[in-house]
Amino acid sequence: MNPSGAAPARPQRNWRLILGFGLLSVLVGVLLVIGGAAGLAWTSTEAFCIGCHEMRDNVYAEYKDTIHDRNRTGVRAVCTDCHVPREVGPLLVRKMAASFEVWGHLTGVIDTREKFEAHRSQLAHKVWKRMLETDSHECRNCHKSDHMDRDKQSEKAQARHAKAKAEGTTCIECHFGIAHKEPEGPGPKEMKAVASKQ
Repeated sequence: MNPSGAAPARPQRNWRLILGFGLLSVLVGVLLVIGGAAGLAWTSTEAFCIGCHEMRDNVYAEYKDTIHDRNRTGVRAVCTDCHVPREVGPLLVRKMAASFEVWGHLTGVIDTREKFEAHRSQLAHKVWKRMLETDSHECRNCHKSDHMDRDKQSEKAQARHAKAKAEGTTCIECHFGIAHKEPEGPGPKEMKAVASKQ
């Protein structure tokens, strides 16, 4: 108490300020989480992926009518099914890497068909390298080898899958150029062989 006998009002104001700041912090945090989740969801849509003409006119045009777009079961794989991991940590890492790829869009690195074709091999090798490093993780989100009905595969496919499993071969080493045109140069199997020698 002060000499006049009145209690100081300051501690009560401090608690209000602290409580107000705490509530504001929680509100901002909730908005950031919701906004971040919405942003991740929006940037994972096919509409977002083909929103720029570089993707729509090149890789998306190639993807149309492939087995991943149209098939007897009607199950579709969209861009993010093959190019973005589903798990939170790897998804965030991939989204951060993709944010740097926007620079290529802004600077016109592949803004014409000719420029895209000139960079096709480099772009494919970047995707293949990531898939080799992750054991074709994105393929395995949909294609589960333990759920494959071997009896519905040809003898050749059965033999190749058995050999691949025994040798530790990953999906992308054989199954590439399915949704997009195959570029000139080495494929994933050759890239893996070169990487293993280094």
